[in-house]
Amino acid sequence: MIQNVIDNRKRQHRWKCINVAIEPTWHDNSVTDSDRAEPAADESDYEERKRVSVAEAIAWAHDLPFPVTVYLYDDGALGHDR
Repeated sequence: MIQNVIDNRKRQHRWKCINVAIEPTWHDNSVTDSDRAEPAADESDYEERKRVSVAEAIAWAHDLPFPVTVYLYDDGALGHDR
């Protein structure tokens, strides 16, 4: 279930082929002025998918059984690749 989306794309009008990463939303609790989320028992720590459409990325993240923050990246980049 998507709780937040962080769009890190420089090419924000590209939607056919992007990279996406998800983290449990409670990871954002340390950010100043953020909403708070509780950890879930069945969550994974981090997952990513490469070369998917924005629609596929959102559908995947939405179907996860725990609250997530979704990070969108240009194709060829992910947060740990920078």
